[in-house]
Amino acid sequence: MRKHIDDFVRHLRNEQNVSPHTERSYRSDLEQLAAFVNDADPAGIGHQDLRRYLGHLMGLKIRKSSLARKLSAIRAFYKYLNRTGVLQSNPARLIATPKQDKRLPAVLTVDDALRLMNAPRDGEGSELRDRAVLETLYSTGIRAGELVGIDHEDIDRQDRLIRIRGKGRKERIVPVGEKALEAIDAYRAQKPSAPKDGAVFSGPSGKRLTARTVQRILGNYRKKLGLSQKASPHTLRHSFATHLLESGADLRAIQELLGHASLSTTQRYTHVNLDALMESYDKAHPRAKKQGSGGKGKEPSR
Repeated sequence: MRKHIDDFVRHLRNEQNVSPHTERSYRSDLEQLAAFVNDADPAGIGHQDLRRYLGHLMGLKIRKSSLARKLSAIRAFYKYLNRTGVLQSNPARLIATPKQDKRLPAVLTVDDALRLMNAPRDGEGSELRDRAVLETLYSTGIRAGELVGIDHEDIDRQDRLIRIRGKGRKERIVPVGEKALEAIDAYRAQKPSAPKDGAVFSGPSGKRLTARTVQRILGNYRKKLGLSQKASPHTLRHSFATHLLESGADLRAIQELLGHASLSTTQRYTHVNLDALMESYDKAHPRAKKQGSGGKGKEPSR
């Protein structure tokens, strides 16, 4: 099976243009399946074998989201094998994904988001870098992997735009706020000998920051501030979308900013609090509120 996994991952890299992170995830998930079936040839693995593997995963009590991701990798793998003629049928097609719990993503309040932006206080060293990281994430709503991929030549300071390379290596242009640009410039100014091109965000060795380092930066400031909500790059992404929506931004515009192919994906990211939702409803719907005195608007009795 492992030879076919290698072929499939190569296909993902060369034909589907998946990110290195996605490539690693697919390989890891499929190698777990290979270990479970003792590296058997895919032609000898049927629907019942895959069901047994699903039962094994469920017995490990992994999160439903992780289980869904593993099954997605298996389906894509078997679809590829079927399409390329390695298999005559696709046994993974019959495997149903367990329903996931629908949980609203964590979102910071505007006040907590601003506290987080102001948390790096020292005007030197790593705190200048941290402020630039935080301001850019919240200003643009980009993913951690997209942030660390930004090069200096991707930033158009005059028009306040950044070119982002997203999932599937798709490029998009997003606006960036003045605060974020100021933070990036202050961070860059402390390293006058650094190259004028290449990675914007780098570590002490000069190498490009990793997404894991960005996650650690946010985790450290969450603890420092005592925030009750989880603070991660994705939390800032959710907060970016929700705060825009609550301030009147169009959902389709937010979709473009986030780089989502589907509007339904954007809807899962946005988090309108109930008070804001009711206020919008009361203002917009002609039948939302009771009419004034004098009997206006009352339904006739029957």
